[in-house]
Amino acid sequence: MPDQRRGVLLGVAAYLLWGAFPLYWPLLEPAGAFEILGHRMIWSLVVMAVVVVALRRVPHLLALLGSPRTLGILAIAGVTITVNWGTYIWAVNHGKVVETSLGYFINPLVTMLMGVLILRERMRSRQWAAVGIAAAAVIVLTLDYGRVPWVALILACSFGTYGLAKKQAGAGAFESIALETSVVAPFALAYVVALGATGHGHFTTDGVGHALLFVSSGVVTAIPLICFGAAAVRVPMVTLGLLQYLAPIGQFALGVFYRHEQMSAGRWVGFGIVWIALAIFSYDMLAQRRTRGRDVVEASAI
Repeated sequence: MPDQRRGVLLGVAAYLLWGAFPLYWPLLEPAGAFEILGHRMIWSLVVMAVVVVALRRVPHLLALLGSPRTLGILAIAGVTITVNWGTYIWAVNHGKVVETSLGYFINPLVTMLMGVLILRERMRSRQWAAVGIAAAAVIVLTLDYGRVPWVALILACSFGTYGLAKKQAGAGAFESIALETSVVAPFALAYVVALGATGHGHFTTDGVGHALLFVSSGVVTAIPLICFGAAAVRVPMVTLGLLQYLAPIGQFALGVFYRHEQMSAGRWVGFGIVWIALAIFSYDMLAQRRTRGRDVVEASAI
């Protein structure tokens, strides 16, 4: 039990840190979103390489390099997480924090739907109801925004694709992140160097403190990932599934109460519908866990 409690605390720490990211990315301005993304990819690779060596995961990394199939899947994961990170940074620095929270609120439902469409998994009736209600929420928010909430949909779909690729790869968290970032980091480095050469970069032009903030983006990426990895081996997946809502709740709160982004009546209604869908989804997860628990107890009694 103490180990599981430690796992819950680590999971809470991971998701709270992810939820606090809207406070961090604006600190890197006046750099643009793509420059910030480039530095995040570069310094994440550096930090993850150190982590892989420190945790003695080098043999696992070498094993991944020996599998062309796994390499290809993780390359896809690297591209999709780059799209996700880039969209998120751009949205946060353009006053769309609330819309980013919507993306991560609906991500579990999008991931579940992708499992049905791509992996031919089967959904229960309550799960279909949750997806249908979430779709209705997107329609309501589209009418209110006067446009499709594309930031939220890109974040949900890219992270869902990323999760699907990670599941298919079946690789460890740390070495897979190191490999994913190594796919994109050379392009990021070329872009950052080109910015500097043309006088448009900000790595060396805004003081030592600002440069250190760029470097710290790798650490900021790694810490919640390490906390999450430690939590994943200590707590049930259902618990992690419920904890994941802490991140978008934090983002939503920062967007509304700290960044003072506009929330019209229509947006409150749309988000309310999303939360109803998530309540149904969460109830279904808990009910399924209880059913499996009873089945195990009955099977052991026979």
